[in-house]
Amino acid sequence: MNTTLWIIAGVAAAAYAIGGATLLLLPRKKYRELGANQQWVDDFSDGQLTAIGTIKLIGAIGLILPATVGVAPLLVPIAATGLMLFMAGAATTRFRRSEWGYMAGDVAFIALFAFLAWGRFALQPFA
Repeated sequence: MNTTLWIIAGVAAAAYAIGGATLLLLPRKKYRELGANQQWVDDFSDGQLTAIGTIKLIGAIGLILPATVGVAPLLVPIAATGLMLFMAGAATTRFRRSEWGYMAGDVAFIALFAFLAWGRFALQPFA
């Protein structure tokens, strides 16, 4: 179970780090052109997009770094819980925009982060 949780955390951290960095580094127009599912950026100001990108990066770091360096590994399931709440906000945006297929993907991420948090809080906590 420990290996499974590490793989989930690693893949999710990589995806969110890339997503956060992309959101922070690319101009709005370029980011919107990345794909059809990126049109949500039109609903947010530049400051809000910076906050979203920063949250993604901090969440990605929180999934890996505390356990890797052995300092406050309890932060790993807390980061997973935070990203679960973050994705609930993303699903709300998709709901408001009637983007049902993309919202299903957000719900899948919510379930993934819930499993990761549960796994690190209860099933296989760091010693």
